[in-house]
Amino acid sequence: MYLPSADRYTAMPYRRTGRSGLLLPALSLGLWHNFGGDRNPEEQGRILRRAFDLGITHFDLANNYGPPPGSAELTFGRALKTDFARLRDEIVVSTKAGYDMWDGPYGEWGSRKYLRSSLDQSLRRLGLEYVDIFYSHRFDPETPLEETMGALDTAVRQGKALYVGLSNYSAEQTREAAAILRDLGTPLLIHQPRYSMLDRRPEDGLLGALDELGTGSIAYSPLEQGILTDRYLNGIPAGSRAAGDSPFLTPDAVPPELVDRLRALDALAKERGQSLAQLALAWVLRGGRVTSAVVGASSVAQLENNVETVRNLEFAEEELARIEQLLTGTGTGRG
Repeated sequence: MYLPSADRYTAMPYRRTGRSGLLLPALSLGLWHNFGGDRNPEEQGRILRRAFDLGITHFDLANNYGPPPGSAELTFGRALKTDFARLRDEIVVSTKAGYDMWDGPYGEWGSRKYLRSSLDQSLRRLGLEYVDIFYSHRFDPETPLEETMGALDTAVRQGKALYVGLSNYSAEQTREAAAILRDLGTPLLIHQPRYSMLDRRPEDGLLGALDELGTGSIAYSPLEQGILTDRYLNGIPAGSRAAGDSPFLTPDAVPPELVDRLRALDALAKERGQSLAQLALAWVLRGGRVTSAVVGASSVAQLENNVETVRNLEFAEEELARIEQLLTGTGTGRG
């Protein structure tokens, strides 16, 4: 029987999610690619248990995570039953619906039918009566936003979700959605944007909107699918995601000029006593504006390296200026 570490809450910082009562760990574990049916279940279990021992209480899923779609929720459902059943009240489970999940006209986007059906399916795969956070995974341009937000509100009123969130919505769409939810009586807890040193689009209005709304934020792909690690410091290695047939990361994403910048960032990280990955995660979390960053892990060692980040989350102004120069060629930050 799994017995969690007695000191699991001593090192991980927990941050308040917007103006809510919910605290999230600075680092959350995402189950996007490494927890499907194509991976070793024993290693998956070791990663999940080690994450909890290190203070990671939030596990981030979506209906289509795998592969195949749905299998990550099945994996986590088994872990909940075998390792975490008596620890459910110490764990935050989130899932999402919005992308293509099943055939036919009702298996994606933001209709009430799809969102409610998907959540019911997710709960069955997870073996849970409720999830802590249910997200609309992407904005649906063809469905009235009132319908999509109404489905999220219904999930809370039915007791199938405690909180609701958005992912991949623009600043304007987020403001409109938050207003609808506020009128319904279900506040918008959190937004999950893609955000990293190499993808700073949330700085162009979204983070400001979340500050105004009192909504938390949780960054996905903070390591740009491994680009912001030591793996690409000498170009694209054989066996890497960029060298394979991944539709999410192609060789064009790692040009020689980026490799030069990565090496310079790695040198700065070493001055701080960090790896490049730890520097990148700390940068996303700088200043406390982002509630949490979602990390993936294919091994316990990789997870432990990422969690070491929380030992040094502070930056001197000079360090931030140097990073800004390396990222943009200027000395000033963005909005």
